Amino acid sequence: MTPSAPVPDLATQWNSARRLYPIYSELAREFALDLKPCGELESGVESPGKEAVEQANRWLEQMDNSLQVHQLRQFLQTNTQVNSAGLIALLQHFLAKPEKTDIVRDKIDFLLVQYFSQIAPTGLDDSEVDLAYVAQAMQPLVSQVDLKPPVWLNALDRVLESARRCKSLDELLHGGILEQGRKAKGQAGELFYLPIALVAFTRFGYLMRRTFFRLMLGDLNLILDGLTELEDKGVKTIDCRRAQFSAQEPIVRLRVICQSWKVMFQAEYSSGSPLRMLVDLRASVEHALGRGKSKPDPKAKATAAAQPAKGAKPPVAAAKTPVASKPAPQRIVIGKPAPGLATKAAAAAAGTKAAPRPAAPTPEFEVSGTPGWDDPPSPPAKKK
Repeated sequence: MTPSAPVPDLATQWNSARRLYPIYSELAREFALDLKPCGELESGVESPGKEAVEQANRWLEQMDNSLQVHQLRQFLQTNTQVNSAGLIALLQHFLAKPEKTDIVRDKIDFLLVQYFSQIAPTGLDDSEVDLAYVAQAMQPLVSQVDLKPPVWLNALDRVLESARRCKSLDELLHGGILEQGRKAKGQAGELFYLPIALVAFTRFGYLMRRTFFRLMLGDLNLILDGLTELEDKGVKTIDCRRAQFSAQEPIVRLRVICQSWKVMFQAEYSSGSPLRMLVDLRASVEHALGRGKSKPDPKAKATAAAQPAKGAKPPVAAAKTPVASKPAPQRIVIGKPAPGLATKAAAAAAGTKAAPRPAAPTPEFEVSGTPGWDDPPSPPAKKK
């Protein structure tokens, strides 16, 4: 069992509640949570009585019970107003809870990785992200870390090594690697909150996040390159039913969708529809190019043929539109999306209405900016 933290005095509780309130208020508005504003915290009183502090704590507890992990992830990955100080306040809030459920643990796990991602330098190499480096960077939250990890934490390195060997998102999503990571976290139990474990899981989540982005970026660019190659061959449409599109999906439209996905995947990653669509779209493009690993569905045969416009001459280089130009300018570079744009961007590209937010399963692991794709963060702790 982890030792119980001493109950802070009223002034400390009030100051903590005031730091959290602007973040929680915005979260409540963003996800239309059925929770009225807290009058005590709205008042801005500097030194409230015991009853006001208790009311504020009850309001925060209601928010914690209403807020799902995937909502916290989406909000913090698309909102640039929550800085490292805000993340520290959130982490201290959840770490101080006397009863830490699996949901609380998952929120802490995400927030640790999000905090480290914000303070990590853009040029940081994976090889530099060892336990000592992470422990030094996490000192505001985790102090006095024994850098000799227990044997059971070695499982995280084995999962990371398996992830590094993946050549595509398909391998990462369907190779059982994510399940191994979740299993290691679940089996940790109360040991998850040991300082060395918090550091190790922070490192693990950060490196898994970077692996995901490399694979996502690689898949998107392979799709764009394949679409350009198909256009050069005179192909106008391909069969994308396996990716939940049409049997004669226009290549120009697929290109626009890929560009919008760079926003969607960063904001709302889950193993559900969005990423499976990306994996299946890559497979559809490879089949159209004759590079598929397996035979296409018999019901879908012959629909990946060229579909030139009526009365139009075969396409030539001079007749190409800007979006069908050489692959290099079309390659995707990930940047931070504006808040709330993720689902709308993808839906607009696909010509559909944005689906309502699912009240559903928590994403496998969080997604946020990765070095080289974000604004420069604050300087990190120097590695000894």
